[in-house]
Amino acid sequence: MKGFIDFIREQGVVGLAVGFILGGGVAKIVDSLVQDIINPVLGLILGAAGSLNEAVLTIGEAQIRWGSFVNTAIDFTIIAFIVYFGVKALKLDKLDKTEAA
Repeated sequence: MKGFIDFIREQGVVGLAVGFILGGGVAKIVDSLVQDIINPVLGLILGAAGSLNEAVLTIGEAQIRWGSFVNTAIDFTIIAFIVYFGVKALKLDKLDKTEAA
C-alpha cells in the first residue's frame, strides 16, 4: 500500500483526480445556479430581457452573443472557486507534494 501512495504522490495523480471529480460533479449544480438564479438577475440589471444567455449585439448580419460569453465566464469562475476552496478545505493540496530527500 505504501508503494501505491508514493506513486500517487510522485505522479501528481491526486490533483488530476480532484480536478476531474469536482469539475464534473459540480458542473451541473453551478450551471443551474447560473442559469436559474444569477442570469435572470444580471439580465434585469444589464437590460437583457429574459435570460442573459440570449443577449446579443447585432451588427449587420453578425450576432455577437455576449450574454452567452458572460454565462460561460460566470460558470468557470464559480467552478474554479469551488475546486480551489474544496482542495484547501480537504487539505488535498499537501498530498501531491513529494517528501524532501
